[in-house]
Amino acid sequence: MAAPIGKQQNDVIAEINIIPFVDIVLVLLIIFMVTSTAIVKAAIKVDLPKAAAAGSEVTATVNLVYTVDKELFLDGTRTTMDDARRLIAERVSESPKLQAVISADTKLPYGDVVEVVDLVKQAGVSGFALNIERKTVASK
Repeated sequence: MAAPIGKQQNDVIAEINIIPFVDIVLVLLIIFMVTSTAIVKAAIKVDLPKAAAAGSEVTATVNLVYTVDKELFLDGTRTTMDDARRLIAERVSESPKLQAVISADTKLPYGDVVEVVDLVKQAGVSGFALNIERKTVASK
C-alpha cells in the first residue's frame, strides 16, 4: 500500500475510513425497507380465500384487514369502523385516486365483508381490491 503524500512509509495510519461503514448501513437500510411490508403482513393472521385465477399482489395505498375475531386493521393499526371511515376519507381528500386492498378471513360471513367494502366506498375510495391467495392446482 502506498503512503499518502508527505508521509513516511513507517508512519501510523490514523485516519478513519468510513466509506465501508456507510456502504453497510445503506445495504441494511434497503433490506429493512424491503422486509418491513412483509413483517407487517405477517403480524396479522388472516386466512385468505384461495382462487385459481388470482392475479399478482396489488400495491395499495390503504390496506384493510378484517380478522376472524372481527377486528379491523387499517395499515396494520387496529381501529373501529367509524375511525377507519374517517381516516380513509381524510386520505381521499389528500389523494383522490386512493386505492384500497381489503383482506378478510374466509370464516367471516359474507355480510361482514360487504360491510367493509361499503365502508371503503362511503369514505370515497372508488378503486378497491379483495386480497386472495392463489390456489395451487393439483396435477392430474
